Amino acid sequence: MSNQPRSRQELYERIRQTSKEQFIFEEMVRLGFWTGGHPHNNTVTKADRERLAELNKEIQALRTEQSRLHNNAALLKAARLQRMAESRKRQQETKERRERERVERAAAWRQRQARQITYLGQGVSGGLGGHDIERDRLEVLGLPVLATAEEIAGAMGITISALRFLTFNRPVSTVNHYARFQVPKKTGGVRLISAPMPRLKTAQRWLLENILDRVPAHDAAHGFRPGRSIVSNAKPHVGRDVVVNLDLKDFFPTLTFSRVLGLFKALGYSQAVSTVFALLTTEPDIETVELDGKTWHVAMGPRLLPQGAPSSPAITNLICRKLDTRLKGLAESLGFTYTRYADDLTFSGSGQSTELVGRLLGQVRRIIADEGFHVHPDKTRVLRKGRRQEVTGLVVNERPNVPRKTLRRFRATLFQIEKDGPEGKTWGDPATDVLASIEGFANFVFMVDPNKGRPLKERVRAIHQRYGRPIQIRPAPGTQRPAAPAAAANIPVPTPSAPSADPLAGPPPIPVTQTTPAPEPAQTPAEIPIDVPGNQDDGAEDEEGQDKKWWKLW
Repeated sequence: MSNQPRSRQELYERIRQTSKEQFIFEEMVRLGFWTGGHPHNNTVTKADRERLAELNKEIQALRTEQSRLHNNAALLKAARLQRMAESRKRQQETKERRERERVERAAAWRQRQARQITYLGQGVSGGLGGHDIERDRLEVLGLPVLATAEEIAGAMGITISALRFLTFNRPVSTVNHYARFQVPKKTGGVRLISAPMPRLKTAQRWLLENILDRVPAHDAAHGFRPGRSIVSNAKPHVGRDVVVNLDLKDFFPTLTFSRVLGLFKALGYSQAVSTVFALLTTEPDIETVELDGKTWHVAMGPRLLPQGAPSSPAITNLICRKLDTRLKGLAESLGFTYTRYADDLTFSGSGQSTELVGRLLGQVRRIIADEGFHVHPDKTRVLRKGRRQEVTGLVVNERPNVPRKTLRRFRATLFQIEKDGPEGKTWGDPATDVLASIEGFANFVFMVDPNKGRPLKERVRAIHQRYGRPIQIRPAPGTQRPAAPAAAANIPVPTPSAPSADPLAGPPPIPVTQTTPAPEPAQTPAEIPIDVPGNQDDGAEDEEGQDKKWWKLW
């Protein structure tokens, strides 16, 4: 009784283990309906019965397989399920492989970004893959040999990320690397000054000290150079029969990104390094707008050389090397002397050369146009002997001197301050402290003419002592920072603590410590060829001062 199935499930399990016939036979034996051997063979043993059960089981399996194979729909379904399972497995493997590859690419990209700069914005990134440098030329000029952005960042002591941040060209951005403000022009109007933020200014100063200052400017250039000033620019033209002054129109806006990039390439640097340097030293005109409570800075044109960056003055001198060479050669061929202070060009001559002024001006305009600049049409002056001749604001008829009219006005201002005090008095920029302004101008006069400047300095010193403000001691003539070219107008020169007297110059790049012009190297490098693009006219024009004497040539 113990082997009797207790449920239907056990009954089915017993039948599956043997066969239906075997199960019936065993039940008949168990219940006493069969006492002999096998119904077909009384000699069948237990082993035979087990073998028979196995064969019946195999037969049943074959029947099941036969039934399955003859069911096409079931076969298709099974095949489809198998393919789907294999497909899901392959998809999972592919997903895992791609994720591994993505992680590896991201890690490689981060490592590459930490060592290289491959993109700096639209329109300026095409040359970042060029790393061919002229090593021999760089060594001759004594310049640091830099071939990659990683080397630039290492030399400047900053990270690649910081260098990328300072150079990225953003048409629209919430970041602004310059503080922009306006200063009044001495001849009327205002000039936009772009002062770089500290991090960018540090990078520009590194460029100035390690690259730009190491390349000698042309000997005719007197602006923004150690040991040079408006005095050294005026001395070669003292006592000449004729003095010709010209002004380059839109000087800084003419120097575009492509021209600055060409300068660094001409020095021997690769396309990639030149691109980084040009982006560090140029910037576009920016329009600041408010949108949805957020401030945006929108580029309004191409990248230009900013007025106010410490690197800009030296760049102008190097880009103008070919211009200076051609103009000096022309001047000497016609018997003239040539000098340049920033955008002010001066020619002077005596004797027969005075009859060649028209020829000189015609060829000068052609050379200037060839070099990508433009002559200001309202600032060409021919000053002949017998009239007041001026060069960068100094009278040069007999010796470099401050205009008499300006000195009279300055002495009158000192008298009024001595009489009534500094309240309500101004000199130069009304927004500048009058005591600082008169101190600066007194030192300026002392630099030009110590005999006239010494009593003025004593009077200013007494004013400072009287009104409780100690005066700053200024160095001897020739050791002071050169005055700005805009001093050509007959108005006061502000103190160094105020904005620069020449808005074109911006912050002077380097202090002057020499009493005489620095000697040129015994053997200067070959002239640097620059492919100068066309001028970018921003429409800004200076206005001539009311007290200037000038003649326009037709």
